Amino acid sequence: MADYDYDLFVIGGGSGGVRAARVAAGDTGARVALAEEDRYGGTCVIRGCVPKKLMVFASEFADTASVGSAYGWNMTSGTFDWQNFRGRLENELDRLEDVYRSLLKSSGVDTFDARARLKDKHTVELSSGETKTAKTILVATGGRPVRPDIPNADLGIVSDDIFHLEALPKSILIIGGGYIACEFACILHGLGVEVTQYYRGAQILRGFDDEARGLIAESMRDRGIELYTGTNIVEMSPAGDDHSMSAIPTASDAAMGASAQQTQVMANENTSEAASPSRGGPVWVKATNGRERVFDAVLFATGRNPNTDNMGLEDAGVEIGRRGEIIVDAFSKTGADSVYAIGDVTNRVNLTPVAIREGMAFVETVFKDNPTAVDHELIPSAVFTQPEMGTVGLSEEDAREQEEIEVYCTSFRPMRTAFAGKPDRVLMKLVVSKANRTVLGCHIVAPDAGEMIQLAGIAIKMGATKEDFDRTVAVHPTMSEEIVTMKTPMRTA
Repeated sequence: MADYDYDLFVIGGGSGGVRAARVAAGDTGARVALAEEDRYGGTCVIRGCVPKKLMVFASEFADTASVGSAYGWNMTSGTFDWQNFRGRLENELDRLEDVYRSLLKSSGVDTFDARARLKDKHTVELSSGETKTAKTILVATGGRPVRPDIPNADLGIVSDDIFHLEALPKSILIIGGGYIACEFACILHGLGVEVTQYYRGAQILRGFDDEARGLIAESMRDRGIELYTGTNIVEMSPAGDDHSMSAIPTASDAAMGASAQQTQVMANENTSEAASPSRGGPVWVKATNGRERVFDAVLFATGRNPNTDNMGLEDAGVEIGRRGEIIVDAFSKTGADSVYAIGDVTNRVNLTPVAIREGMAFVETVFKDNPTAVDHELIPSAVFTQPEMGTVGLSEEDAREQEEIEVYCTSFRPMRTAFAGKPDRVLMKLVVSKANRTVLGCHIVAPDAGEMIQLAGIAIKMGATKEDFDRTVAVHPTMSEEIVTMKTPMRTA
């Protein structure tokens, strides 16, 4: 048997990689090392789930005064202190990173604060100049947000940059219609930013249930977000440039003869000092609908790519897919028999809990002689818009392509905000197999939908039928009681 430095070398210090490393070391006594070139915790803890959810919490307080007043409280609306929040956020992320480092240390994992790449299927090269060998290598490098391939795209920011802004912009344009784009649109609007969103598709949140995403789009517009679908960016440049000779004429001030000086005056009147951190100034944007505007910042939320560049993967026999993802089998094994990959770098289901499950399954398979494949079906998830969306299983559209279905659905004004005179609406929806009565999907648009969908997900994962839901007594008065009180299908398909 070959003599290796380690039994396992993990590349990537995110949630999946850290879990796999410490369980392999702590539970099986394996000699384990992990390399991370950035902060420990990865996208979820440092640049994604955790800081974003804390920003969600912060943004939801914007309506507290108006709702509280309706309930008899003498409350006045205040202003949001970004610097105060950002300082507390950074402290919390530092604390969480320390937790990750401590867990690795207590499990006996050697850590290297360095970039790692494969030299061959058993050898890892570190940016520090060191070379380490391992019987098994696990790649858990995650993914990164990408900018579109257009001129001056560097003027825009991506989701990672939001948490490092020195000041919130007065206005922002968000490009994209996925969950990241929609979440940040709601967050920033709640924090007092003037938000405009462009999405080239016909409706935001492609892939989710049509009825649910339609309600979210309507709610976003009702809250004051300028949401334009069927719209994309054509040009962008620093606001101070001369745009009078722009390639596509419009009925804008510039196209109708305003001088470059006049254009700049108007730009100065409609922007604040806070701006895109890339070049420190406002950004002029032209859209496919002919609209020209100047924004303090432009946020690209147009997709993520796996972090596989310049890692020596293909030289080690690891197959790379069209989008740069690592191709793996059901047990997360690559084409190289000693190299495995988990998490977003495989582009299977890009969710933190899934990466953790994949890491645990990897340890069971490789170090506990218990081949374990991760079940990627019926995974509950949430989109933290305002209101939130929780979803598990098939959308109505996907289900009706599969079999005959019944759709049970209700939409209503929730008691808490209706009492305060707010126009908010929620949606509860069950998609049911007509043949065997199994609940194929559940979709909730409501405050705290993420909390509700977790419990619904358990029932649906167990194969619950519509009659199982019907036999469950409602918790009254709650929004969630509607899930078990819908007796008559709204439609069949």
